[in-house]
Amino acid sequence: MDDWGSDLVTVTDEDGAEHEFEVADAVETDEGRFVALLPVFENPEDSLDDDGELIILQVVEQEGEEMLVPIEDEALFDEIADIFEERLSDQYEIEEMDEVEPAE
Repeated sequence: MDDWGSDLVTVTDEDGAEHEFEVADAVETDEGRFVALLPVFENPEDSLDDDGELIILQVVEQEGEEMLVPIEDEALFDEIADIFEERLSDQYEIEEMDEVEPAE
């Protein structure tokens, strides 16, 4: 993960492609640190086709670097999604998040 602490982060996926996201929120629980991300588009028209779904990832440290990883535990994912839903409901129109599956 690049640029931790700023409003934008660049994430490299498993295919090596880079994607830019806006950090919508971050939270720390007894289970760890987590971020809710929204995709950033170079062309504003591309955002019209986006479903606006939050990307929720866990922040882990590996070899001295902070990295974003999918939340593997479904119960933990649901718990963190509920926290973000509550925290962000005033800023964003959020549909039921319990339909969202954790990234694999």
